[in-house]
Amino acid sequence: MSKHVFSSYTLGPLSLKNRYLVAPMTRISAEENGAANDTMTRYYERFAKGGFAAIISEGIYIDRLYSQGYRNQPGLASEEHVEAWKDVVSAVKNNGAKMIAQLMHAGGQSQANAYTEITVGPSSTAPKGEQLGFYHGSGPFKTPKVMDAKDIEQVIHAFAAAAVNAKKAGFDGVEIHGANGYLLDEFLTDYLNNRNDDYGPSIEKGLNLFVRVIEAVRKTTGPDFTVGVRISQGKVSDQTYKWGNGENDAALIFSTLGKTDIDYIHVTDKDGSAPGFGEGTKSLAEAAKAFGNGKTVIANGMLHDVEKAETIIKNGQADLISIGTGALANPDLPLLLEKGERLKPFQPQEILMPIAYIKEAELEYELVNK
Repeated sequence: MSKHVFSSYTLGPLSLKNRYLVAPMTRISAEENGAANDTMTRYYERFAKGGFAAIISEGIYIDRLYSQGYRNQPGLASEEHVEAWKDVVSAVKNNGAKMIAQLMHAGGQSQANAYTEITVGPSSTAPKGEQLGFYHGSGPFKTPKVMDAKDIEQVIHAFAAAAVNAKKAGFDGVEIHGANGYLLDEFLTDYLNNRNDDYGPSIEKGLNLFVRVIEAVRKTTGPDFTVGVRISQGKVSDQTYKWGNGENDAALIFSTLGKTDIDYIHVTDKDGSAPGFGEGTKSLAEAAKAFGNGKTVIANGMLHDVEKAETIIKNGQADLISIGTGALANPDLPLLLEKGERLKPFQPQEILMPIAYIKEAELEYELVNK
């Protein structure tokens, strides 16, 4: 049995039983009004039964205005949403895992919104690429409305209000989604941020919005609540994107975030152990460790191989590991690995469905500790 990945860890106010977390994955399985449901309860509960220390939810929209990104995406924008999430969170926590809500504003990358047909972004430049057919989108992204000062303030307030709602629903913390091309990431993306004010066009100025969101979330939730951020270079529709100044931009981003009152930085890449900025450079996780002012770092990206994960933790390249597709294939991954058993291979045609119930056979998969 590997030693480090199964050791306990303290994340802010949370005590984790091991170093394995479930990564956030878009499931589009909520009701049309954004309410969580029994399908989602069963989906998340099985990861808790499978031995994961914590689960980070799929991206949850934060207001009934511009933030929703996908049809049947869950929200935390109303009391109805809060009540609906309580059963999901209770099921996870009753089975020994912590649960963190990922708060998301889709920005210009929105492809379905029940509240408006308008998308917003830092500038009037549409994201590259095409909408995802897998999530019911088609064609190019819309040209977003340029956010003005009022829009900026509304977004900050919405993140803070959703964080309060997450706490009311019983979540153990929130993760502020600043990755994958969504709104906060757009402010850090050179071809999407053409502003000439306090929020752009430079990454340094774009970070001002991110910092203000963090400050508002922390102020409203208090010190006894875990707050983290997620960062990537690639986007949903532009997966090969890299920061223009490579490690120098990484240093700026991670040092700025590291000076805030967050508990962790969650980084995601195609391969979480690979050089992030060209041959011979640090991985994204290593950069976060190097420049992040001592914040906990969660690494993500094809890290379901236990020896790879063990090396990352042992060598101090990251503190925690989040698993995506490997968890879909093996909802009891920590239990299997702890027993030295072989993992099931990830088979997209059977598992990666745009619905949380995936298929009844998967839900009825008998977990080791059931």
